[in-house]
Amino acid sequence: MIRITDEIAISEDEVHFEFIRASGPGGQHVNKVATAAQLSFDVRRSSSLPADVRERLEQLAGRRMTKDGILVITARRHRTQQQNREDAVDRLARLIRRAAETPKPRRKTKPTAASKERRLEEKRLRGAVKRIRSQRPDDEE
Repeated sequence: MIRITDEIAISEDEVHFEFIRASGPGGQHVNKVATAAQLSFDVRRSSSLPADVRERLEQLAGRRMTKDGILVITARRHRTQQQNREDAVDRLARLIRRAAETPKPRRKTKPTAASKERRLEEKRLRGAVKRIRSQRPDDEE
């Protein structure tokens, strides 16, 4: 089990790993060894996630989410499979923790009387500047 929060834990069976060759520096080693970890997690079919967390996770995932609802995280920072695997799981856990936080509801506010007055005064001043600029200068001889 991968413990995310006190209430949320994901079964190891729900997370699928594939190891691919990483790009970047490393010479011959990087061309021979598949050290980059690609984690796949089916968000839509996961029984471990509450519905509201699932919806927020789909929003947060962005490009990492496929059309089928599978979250794909690629970890290639480290030189070993094990470290990249741990990094991918850690990133998944952080993303789910962010999705588990319920957003604070927005309270509607109205502009204060003073802020309305400041805005109107700025508009009057700007209009005055434009009026002055549009006037033709007197012909002087």
